[in-house]
Amino acid sequence: MAEHDLTSPLLSPRFSDQPQTVLTVDEDSEPSDQFPSNHQPPLQTHNEEKTTLTSPNPYAFLGSDGHSVPAPTTVDPFRNGTPFISGVYEAVKIVLCLPIMLLRLVLFGACLAVGYIATRIALEGWKDKQNPMPKCRCRIMWVTRICARIILFSFGYQWIRRKGKPAPREIAPIVVSNHVSYIEPIFYFYELFPTIVASESHDSMPFVGTIIRAMQVIYVNRFSPASRKNAVNEIKRRASCDKFPRVLLFPEGTTTNGKVLISFQLGAFIPGHPIQPIIVHYPHVHFDQSWGLISLAKLMFRMFTQFHNYMEVEYLPIIMPPDNEKLSAVHFAERTGQAMASALNVVQTSHSYGDLMLLMKAAELQQERPWSYMVEMARIESMYHISSLEAVDFLDKFLSMNPDTSGCVKLHDFSRGLRLKACKLSEEIFGFLDVEKNGSITFKQFLVGVAHVMKQPLFMQACELAFAECDVRGDNYCMKEELSNILRHAVPDLNEDEVHGLLSLFDSNTDGRISRDDFITCLRKNPLLIALFSPRLLQKDFSRGGDRMLEDIV
Repeated sequence: MAEHDLTSPLLSPRFSDQPQTVLTVDEDSEPSDQFPSNHQPPLQTHNEEKTTLTSPNPYAFLGSDGHSVPAPTTVDPFRNGTPFISGVYEAVKIVLCLPIMLLRLVLFGACLAVGYIATRIALEGWKDKQNPMPKCRCRIMWVTRICARIILFSFGYQWIRRKGKPAPREIAPIVVSNHVSYIEPIFYFYELFPTIVASESHDSMPFVGTIIRAMQVIYVNRFSPASRKNAVNEIKRRASCDKFPRVLLFPEGTTTNGKVLISFQLGAFIPGHPIQPIIVHYPHVHFDQSWGLISLAKLMFRMFTQFHNYMEVEYLPIIMPPDNEKLSAVHFAERTGQAMASALNVVQTSHSYGDLMLLMKAAELQQERPWSYMVEMARIESMYHISSLEAVDFLDKFLSMNPDTSGCVKLHDFSRGLRLKACKLSEEIFGFLDVEKNGSITFKQFLVGVAHVMKQPLFMQACELAFAECDVRGDNYCMKEELSNILRHAVPDLNEDEVHGLLSLFDSNTDGRISRDDFITCLRKNPLLIALFSPRLLQKDFSRGGDRMLEDIV
């Protein structure tokens, strides 16, 4: 569920409306605070000047001078090319391979069982798992490694083409690879027996969880900063000790269809050790082996019913960390990504695991074009410091506005989603998001708009001052009567039901009272609603009030 042009002559030229077809590697320049060096700055739309001139900016009081939205991308790095069986040849081949599939299933099950038993024996009584596995136990694990190779054979990988050789562990203690299918971890387990970095959820998987524990896996929760920091420290520790096996990471953080590389996580590059990139390619005509939006059972069935599945593995030259300490892990990741993309003859986009989360959320809610909700999350996150989990929450809000089949929302549904009636303010907010001025907004426009508002330096000050205007008794609770007056001031002619709908939005825990936490949480989840308080804040000389609040905080 992830940039400068490459020089390979096999690549097509880049067009100006395709920002995903670029790679950035710039070792001599410092990354910008606003736009990291591996991303292009947001593209200016031809209607931006028109937007500024014809549509009042309801967030100018926060310091916003308008915004632009990066052009949409047509690339879907997660789509499997052959999700369904099509063509007479493929259907006949599957029928002919059904008896072979049964034999392969038996072989697969037997090898999995033998490998599991051998792993249990190797782990029995071993308690000091913070240190490298003893050699006698590693010898037992060779039984499991041979079983892994036979499992690949049962999946149709009778032979695997290799190019190059693994570098000695002493020279390159960290290896990184692109991630297309569940086949690569099995191959690397057999070929390298490395330490891997994996999600905590893998530990509970039957059979597999036990086997990867024997690889002394480094578990990480991608949504926990503390877990990510601990994982990086553990990678440093193990890469620095030659007695540990090499460390394997998939820096994309998820599987793709192999037609592009998506943005890299930095865990492999922060330690500053030499890295050997490895690329994996699955040539095919009738069956795409990538693990996209396709069930594991269906993918395994298709693999079992092929005469042969092709797999090519290439060990690339070692990439050394930058000598200049000013060059960050971002530059190291860029150089590695460029080398891998060039060898694969693909491009690297700004998609990330966050885009897969958005894609799966849209598919779960049965949107007709779920891929249209991807936003190249790595770029959005670097520009606006918004997390993937926050983006998914905003997607929930956007989908509640009843987008059409093309994934666009009109003004009426937008106003209803914000619990606002059609009025001048709702039109101004909608016009602020509708940078192309076509009467509808996409999720990318919505997300960039709300992220832009949240990024304004005066946003949190405005939230605090807005609450202070409602906390007339000074007891850290908002007076509903005062809040109602502010809402009616911003949106005249609100009836009682409409006011009650907005009040219930602020009373998130439905206890009948609006505390400071309720109020601030509501505005963080619905940042566009801060515009409701602009008339009152501007009357109170908001800029000077914000300065006083900043002085109090300091």
